[in-house]
Amino acid sequence: MTRPIKPAPTPQEVDRDFRAQLAQMTAGLAPTAFSAAWADWLTHLALSPAKRRELQRHAIVRAGDTWAFALRAMAGQPVAPADGYAGPVDRRFDDPAWSRFPFNLLARAWQNNQALASEALQGVAGVSDYHTQLLGFATRLALDAASPSNCLATNPELLAQTMAEQGQNLVRGWKHLIEDMGRTIKGSAPAGAEAFEVGKTVAATPGKVVLRNGLIELIQYTPTNRQVMAEPVLIVPAWIMKYYILDLSVRNSMVKYLVDQGHTVFMISWKNPTESDRNLGIDDYIEQGLRAAIDAVATIVPGRKIHAAGYCIGGTLLAIGAAALARDRDERLASLTMFAAQTDFSEPGELAFFINPSQLAMLEATMHRKGVLESRQMAGAFALLRSQEQLWRPMVNQYLKGQREPMIDLMAWNADGTRMPWRMHSEYLYRLYLDNELATNRFPVGGKLVRLSDIRVPMFVVGTESDHVAPWRSVYKIGNLVRSDDFSFLLTSGGHNAGIVVGPAHPRRHYRLRTRRLADPHLAPQDWLDAAEKHPGSWWPAWQRWLQAHSSGQAKPPAMGAARRGLPVVDDAPGAYVRQR
Repeated sequence: MTRPIKPAPTPQEVDRDFRAQLAQMTAGLAPTAFSAAWADWLTHLALSPAKRRELQRHAIVRAGDTWAFALRAMAGQPVAPADGYAGPVDRRFDDPAWSRFPFNLLARAWQNNQALASEALQGVAGVSDYHTQLLGFATRLALDAASPSNCLATNPELLAQTMAEQGQNLVRGWKHLIEDMGRTIKGSAPAGAEAFEVGKTVAATPGKVVLRNGLIELIQYTPTNRQVMAEPVLIVPAWIMKYYILDLSVRNSMVKYLVDQGHTVFMISWKNPTESDRNLGIDDYIEQGLRAAIDAVATIVPGRKIHAAGYCIGGTLLAIGAAALARDRDERLASLTMFAAQTDFSEPGELAFFINPSQLAMLEATMHRKGVLESRQMAGAFALLRSQEQLWRPMVNQYLKGQREPMIDLMAWNADGTRMPWRMHSEYLYRLYLDNELATNRFPVGGKLVRLSDIRVPMFVVGTESDHVAPWRSVYKIGNLVRSDDFSFLLTSGGHNAGIVVGPAHPRRHYRLRTRRLADPHLAPQDWLDAAEKHPGSWWPAWQRWLQAHSSGQAKPPAMGAARRGLPVVDDAPGAYVRQR
């Protein structure tokens, strides 16, 4: 019996395979995107003689400053690297040890090089804004890597500690490095994460899994009050990470807080996809995920509308699904709440560094080969956005200072990543981030277009001040896309995760809140910021009061599941999907 002849690969398949192999050598970064940006800058700089002369003057000024500082530093008196410096002060050189020669000179020279690089990239006529930003990102990565604070021989703090401890810090650091390499090879969680066990110390709010399909588990949480708000709350988390960022420790579990305040809470727990799930697309996440959850909640709590809340890309999915429900005249949603979720991707923030045709072609090739995007690739991209804080400083602390940063629940959750199916993530990146189809009414669900302007239910939208994943000004744009006559926007301090997960009481947080009617004039982001009143503390109570005000009263808690209507309890919370590695 002859074996069937395997067809030769198409040119497209050969090219895709080549890009996937190249991605393994470039850490997933597309060299063509950066080379095109450099070519754009160099070409236009060559056509800008006045700009070149200006850069020459800047270079002379910066070099002169370095030499003048060197003469002061070599005089023998301590001089801080920031002393007399014309520009932003870098906090990594704050320690008095950096005031001694030659370390202060190294720090001053590095700061001047950093400033000169920034001056060189800015103001070159003809260079696109995106290329300028991309080059700034690449330059920042290179300069952060070259900082004298990262090297034992050029960091006086490290040298002093090494002498004081007779090198024991390096011994500890070596042990930490060996341990971390072993954990990486084995695919284990980082050191200290074992103290946060799912179902015991995190994701521990009592409840039952009342639905399990091929994509989600739906958790219904056990009530703690004899009376609850009549309308249930359904939370749609992002599927980039595990849902329990919203059910961390007792002190900062949003789920526990809502349950204790008298809300019936349901949570979607997404399956951690494998290669067999490669063809799951956004339509599947809407149908098997959001719609299946809404159907289940409506069955368990019949006759009541649903307060739906979505976080990050879970919020984006919720907005898409809500628009589809409105298109189909399905009125089961009482309100929409979105946490740090974008719908207009024309200004996606620093993630734009990874969103261009060249980069997406390489990423798509990598995902197509494996069927999924591995969580470590996504984590690596986020780490590059804050390389000093998330790469170099932790490496110096752990491997040179020999100091382990204490593990906290949010860090343990962050290390518990998930994969993403090839089709879904490709559609998400190309159609939403790159082509911005949702904001321009070109995004189909179930073969028919949806319009965010069909959404008219009350909305509560949360942005965070220092969010580099979903910048608040981008999140704010949804107010121009929907037609809600009861639209509240809240801006809280903090970042994409820490700004959302604050607990009900947080003395170091603040927020601004403003509600508008559909007939009110639209405020530009800065105008909104100027007009919105600032409040101290966590934003959670403000949202809880909003939910309470948009509820129709109280009722007896619903039963757990609805066995007679096809929704029996299938497991205890937190279920099986959240434990998948």
